[in-house]
Amino acid sequence: MKSKTQCPALIISAPASGQGKTTVTAAIARKFRLQGKKVRIFKTGPDFIDPFILEKASKHPVLQLDLWMASESHCRKLLFDAAISADLILIEGVMGLFDGDSSTADLAIKFNISVMTVIDASAMAQTFSALAYGLMHYKTEVRSAGVFANNIGSDYHFKLIQDALPSSIRCLGWLKRDSKNVFPERHLGLHQASEIELLDNKLSDLASLIQLHELEKIKPTTFYFDEEVTADIQPQLKGLTIGVARDNAFSFLYYDNIHSLKELGASIIYFTPLMDTSLPPVDALYFPGGYPELYANELASNKNMYFAIRQHYNDNKPIVAECGGMMYLSNSLSLTDGTEIPMVGVFDANVTMQENLSAIAYQETTIDSETIHGHTFHHSTIETDVIPFTKGLCPNGGKTNETVYRSKNLTASYIHHYFKSNLSLTATLFKS
Repeated sequence: MKSKTQCPALIISAPASGQGKTTVTAAIARKFRLQGKKVRIFKTGPDFIDPFILEKASKHPVLQLDLWMASESHCRKLLFDAAISADLILIEGVMGLFDGDSSTADLAIKFNISVMTVIDASAMAQTFSALAYGLMHYKTEVRSAGVFANNIGSDYHFKLIQDALPSSIRCLGWLKRDSKNVFPERHLGLHQASEIELLDNKLSDLASLIQLHELEKIKPTTFYFDEEVTADIQPQLKGLTIGVARDNAFSFLYYDNIHSLKELGASIIYFTPLMDTSLPPVDALYFPGGYPELYANELASNKNMYFAIRQHYNDNKPIVAECGGMMYLSNSLSLTDGTEIPMVGVFDANVTMQENLSAIAYQETTIDSETIHGHTFHHSTIETDVIPFTKGLCPNGGKTNETVYRSKNLTASYIHHYFKSNLSLTATLFKS
C-alpha cells in the first residue's frame, strides 16, 4: 500500500564546498525552531561532523540521505517518516550541487524537492547573478527555489547583488559576514559540535542575524512511501550486547548504524576510551572513526582500557573497527611531528598521520559473497604484514580500494560501512 504525506522541504546546496551550507542550514533551523516550529534536518552524503552541529540547531538527530550508500527506498522512508510530524524539512547538500555520481541534484530530482543555492558573495557583486543563473539552468529538471547570499559585507553590497538578479531568480535571504559566528575548521572538516565553544550562543546569534525572504512560503512537497517494499528484519543479534566507543576521539558515528544494530536485536552500551578504566559487560565491541590523533596522549595514558580491550580480543570476542577505531587498536600512531604514541596493540599495524588527505571515496565491500556499502576519508597511512581479508571497490571506477583485515574475531578497515545497506552481513560481523 502506498502512503503519502506533505511537508515544506528545501535542499540547501551550493556551487562548491566551503560556501557556508552548514552555517546557513543551522541558522534557518534555529530561527524556525525559536518560532516554535519542528524542523527536521538531513545531510546528503557520508558526513559525520556537520550533522552534530545541525542537531544542535534543530534539537533532533540528523540522518544521512545517500542514494548509493543506502538506497532510494530507505531514503524515501526516512523523508516520509520525518514529513509526518515536521513543520519544515531541510536537507544540506554535499560538495557542489552537481558534483558526484550520486549528487545533491540527483537527490533533488528523485524526490522532487526544491533547491536553494547558497553562494559565498564575499568577493563578488554582479557576478553573483551570472553564477546563480548558470546553476539554475544547467539542469532544468532541478527545481530551483532561489538563491541565498552568504558572507555579505554591507547593506549596499547586498543591494548590488539583488539589483543584478533577473526577475526569474528569487533571493531567499542573506547573511552578513561575521567572524565571531564562523565554525572553526581542521583536517576532515569543521570542528566537532562538542568542541565548539558557546555553540548554542553562536546558533542563536546566527538565527538573529540571518535575513530570510518568503522562506515561510515554500510550497509543501509530497512524500510517498510504499509499505509493501519494507523488508522483514530478522533479529540476528537478539540477546547480544554491543559496546560502542563514543567520545571526542570516536564520534564519526551514523545514528542509522546504531538504529540498525538495534533493529537486529542488539542492546547498545556506550563507553568512552578516553575516560573509562574498564569495559562494560558486552559481547562485542564497535569502534567507529573519529580523531584518535588529536587525543592520542590521553588515550595512551588510559592503560587500564588498553588492558581491557586486549582481554576482550584474546577472549576471541567480536570487534568491528573503522578508520580511527582501527588506528586506535593498532600498535602505534605516529603524529605529523614525528611523535610515535603506543596504541592498544591488538591489530599488528603501525599508523602514520599525513599532512594531506590520503583517500576519499565510496567503497563497496564483498564478504562471504555479500556486499555492503560505505566510504573512506582519512589523513593517515598504515603499514602491516597482516594478510588482507578482502578489499573494497570504488563503485565509480576510482583507484581507491581499501583493505579489510581480519585478526581473530577483529574486523578492521579504513572503510566506514553503512550497516543498513546489508543488515545480514552486519550481523555476521558482530557475532562470534
